[in-house]
Amino acid sequence: MMADENNNTNNGGAVVDNAGSTPTPTTSPSEAADNQSAASGDPTEARGPREARGGRGGRGRGDGGRDRDGRGRGRGRRDDRRDDDGGEELIEKLVHINRVSKTVKGGKRFGFAALVVVGDGKGRVGFGHGKAREVPEAITKATAAAKKKMIRVPLKEGRTLHHDGKGHFGAGLVNVRSAPAGTGIIAGGPMRAVFESLGVADVVTKSIGTSNPYNMIRATFDALQTQTSPKSVAQRRGKKVADLLGRGGASEAEAEAAAEAIAE
Repeated sequence: MMADENNNTNNGGAVVDNAGSTPTPTTSPSEAADNQSAASGDPTEARGPREARGGRGGRGRGDGGRDRDGRGRGRGRRDDRRDDDGGEELIEKLVHINRVSKTVKGGKRFGFAALVVVGDGKGRVGFGHGKAREVPEAITKATAAAKKKMIRVPLKEGRTLHHDGKGHFGAGLVNVRSAPAGTGIIAGGPMRAVFESLGVADVVTKSIGTSNPYNMIRATFDALQTQTSPKSVAQRRGKKVADLLGRGGASEAEAEAAAEAIAE
């Protein structure tokens, strides 16, 4: 009897049948609990520790690179030609970008200044400039400034100016003239951007003096602000448009027809 107990102890805790059968190993309580949880199919225990806590930021790896609202991250684009401002489509023209640098102890710091012209193509136009450390931010500031300073210019038949005009700013002097249909925009540099944004299809211009884009655009706007239409002149003088147009030797019927064809 003592020999059988010694044999059971030397076998490492295994119970030996007296009949000589295969020994059955004993199982500890902790191992039994682990086996039971694995057999029951617990998803928390079956996944790894990183998947169990949802990954970094509380979201799993299967979100497809999207935020909580379902939109993708880093997919934004910017259209630098046309912009929707309250249901109105605006034309944006980048005229000039100037880069300046400032030398400091650690090296050079660069800054950018942008000049932008904005118009709706139907008689409204404005310009603005903005400064920033990066080009996109400078363009954004200039566009916002241009939208705040838009002016309305009366157009003849929706394609050209009503009369000739001159504009002056600093050392810049510009001449603008109305033109017949099919002439096109005869202008260069910054002045072309202004008339394209304004919606003018036929115009002849000439810039005299400075070629600085800032002064050229300011002189052009000075000329555009002096534009008037026969309708506004007739209202100011308390007369009819046909009376003003009939003074050039035209008949009364022709004057009335011309007055009806005028669109501001």
